[in-house]
Amino acid sequence: MVSYEGLEKALKEKGIGKSELSEKLGLSSRTVAKIAKGEKLSRQSIQKIAAFLKTAPELLVKEISPNKILQLLRDEKEIGLSGGLYHELQIRMAYNSNHIEGSKLSEAQTRLIFETATIDVGDGIPVDDILETVHHFRAIDYVIETAEEELSEEIIKNLHYILKHDTKDSLLSWFAVGDYKKRANIVGGRETVKPVSVPAQMQALLSRYNSKEKVTINEIIAFHAEFEQIHPFQDGNGRVGRLIALKECLRHNIIPFIIEDSKKNYYYRGLSEWQNEKGFLTDTCLDGQDTFKQLLDMLEIEY
Repeated sequence: MVSYEGLEKALKEKGIGKSELSEKLGLSSRTVAKIAKGEKLSRQSIQKIAAFLKTAPELLVKEISPNKILQLLRDEKEIGLSGGLYHELQIRMAYNSNHIEGSKLSEAQTRLIFETATIDVGDGIPVDDILETVHHFRAIDYVIETAEEELSEEIIKNLHYILKHDTKDSLLSWFAVGDYKKRANIVGGRETVKPVSVPAQMQALLSRYNSKEKVTINEIIAFHAEFEQIHPFQDGNGRVGRLIALKECLRHNIIPFIIEDSKKNYYYRGLSEWQNEKGFLTDTCLDGQDTFKQLLDMLEIEY
C-alpha cells in the first residue's frame, strides 16, 4: 500500500481537485481511482504529477509496507531518530560485518562515526576501515530503499559499488568495483568459481531463488551459502552477502539475522562445510536471528 497524504495536501494547497488534475495531465480514470484506493502509481505518473505541482515526487507519495520492521526502519531513517532500531541496526551490523572481515575499528568507534561523523582513530587504523564503515551505513540505507524489489544482479552489484568505491582497491586497474571479479581467487584454501563462469552461475542462482513460491529463512541462508561459494567479487563478498540476506529477510517479512564477530569461527565453519552439513551455518544464522530478536525486545518492538 501507499499513502498519498502528500499529494492530497499539495492539491488542497493549490485548490486543485482530482478531476481537474486528471483533465490537465490526461490521466486516466483508472489512475485517479488508484490514488483514492491507495494503490501504487507508475513512476512516470508520479513524476508527471510532481512536475505539474512543482514539487518533489517523494513528497507526494509514501510507500507503506506490511512488514512492521521494514516500515519502522524507513520511518526512523526518514526522521533521523536517535536510539531506535534503525540507529542500532546500522551500528551493530556495520561493526560486526566489517570486523568479521578484519576491520580494526571497535564498536565504540563505529558508533562514534555513525552518531557524530567523527572518530578518535587511535593508532594504526587504516583509512579504508573508516571509509568502508561509512559505506556500510549507506549500503544499509540502500537495502531499506530496495527491500521490496526482486533481488537482481543490479542490486547486488550496486551494493558492492557502495561498499568499495573510493577505497584503495578502487585504484587498482584490475579490481572491478561494482562488477564481477576479473581474476581468480582462493578463499580459505578453497577454489572459488572462475571469473569467466561467474555471470552464468549468478544468473542461475538468482533464477532458482526468485522462482521459489515461498521464501523462508532456510532459503535465504542457502542463497547466502551458494553466493559465498561462487564468490563473485574480487573482495567484499562476505559483506555484500550479509547485506543481501538482510534485504531478503525484510522483503519476505522474516526477522533478519546479525552474525556477531564473536561467532565468526562458527560462521566460517558453516560456510566451508555447507555442501556436507547444512546445520552448522543454519544454526549460526538462527543464533544471529535471536540476536536481532533481543534487540527488538530491548526496544520493546513487537514482532
